[in-house]
Amino acid sequence: MMDLLERFVNYVRIDTKSDEYSETAPSTMKQFDLARVLVKELEELGLSDVVLSDTCVVYGKLPANTDAEADKIGFVSHMDTSPAFSGKDVKPKLVRNYKGGVILLNKELNIVLDPEQFPSLKKDIGDDLIVTDGTTLLGADDKAGVAEIMDMLQYLQQHPEIPHGQISVAFTPDEEVGRGVENFDLEQFGADYAYTVDGGDADELCYECFNAASADVTVNGLSVHPGSAKGKMLNSLLVAMEFQSLLPTFANPMYTEGREGFNHLNEMDGGCETSHMHYIIRNHDSDLLEKQKADFRNAAEFLNRKYGEGTIELVIKDTYRNMREKIEQHPQILDKVREKMQKLGLEPKSSAARGGTDGASLTVMGLPCPNLGTGGRNCHGKYEYAAIGQMRTVVKLLIEIARID
Repeated sequence: MMDLLERFVNYVRIDTKSDEYSETAPSTMKQFDLARVLVKELEELGLSDVVLSDTCVVYGKLPANTDAEADKIGFVSHMDTSPAFSGKDVKPKLVRNYKGGVILLNKELNIVLDPEQFPSLKKDIGDDLIVTDGTTLLGADDKAGVAEIMDMLQYLQQHPEIPHGQISVAFTPDEEVGRGVENFDLEQFGADYAYTVDGGDADELCYECFNAASADVTVNGLSVHPGSAKGKMLNSLLVAMEFQSLLPTFANPMYTEGREGFNHLNEMDGGCETSHMHYIIRNHDSDLLEKQKADFRNAAEFLNRKYGEGTIELVIKDTYRNMREKIEQHPQILDKVREKMQKLGLEPKSSAARGGTDGASLTVMGLPCPNLGTGGRNCHGKYEYAAIGQMRTVVKLLIEIARID
């Protein structure tokens, strides 16, 4: 049997980066590499109904060990890592008993993890940390959650004296590209309600997230030799820059926090003839999200009037919705977590997640699913790390949530 740290390190070494432009399900076939590992481990732990779907969703059930009446509780984490940064050849490094100060990630590249830049480090003093070598992300988002769920299952199997009802687990692909539960089978999962385990501190209970959309902007220009370009050339890159300038300056995520929405240009490529920009659009308030989407449409309309119809092609798609309204119709599943946190000496805190989880989409599908933390930090980049003490606390919390009092 593996311990939590060994399990987590094994998972992050498997490349599961998803692809937002792929039309397959899953978006990358390499996500099956981790899925098959998890299927094998679930079977070794004695779970029933272990299934790997052809769209790379892993399901399993830990049967109830008591005749007492109990809810069927579910736990969900995602296997993929963000396409924003490389997840290949991850080389996790252990920092034991972090004493504060700068952590050297990569001497050759002079990459350091500095608490002045990342203040979360200051609250992790004394904890063991898993960090990167500065060339990849770590994958704590969300392999920390995957490892914690698996560790919970192992503990419950080793301690049959802990009474619990049926526990359903699922591990999804493509959460990072907004497609995590598009092929999720609620009947196969078989839970009354569930919790995603995906990012944040061990004492966080999140049931509010962004409303989310994406915008793809294609700019069609005209390329001619610059020596004879007068009155003919239309440089699509310059028009793309003009498009960005028409959006509100302070809607850039670098200027936002809390419940403030943003427009994030996360990819741009092209040349004089044609260029493309991809944006993610976020706001906790659905009316304000509609205003942001209108800003995109107005910019496209203006530039098409200025340069000719068809210069800007704009496609806006909704991705997921804020789950708060539906979750609050089931206060007992929030009360359960708060009670269990307090039992462990944690002071529960609720925050509005500046991101989204599979739980938001599952909630809309009819399965109430707030989110729990994992102890992962600084996700989607080379400064990502995980606090092992926090991870162990999350495992204890999951066990307590499963326990019948």
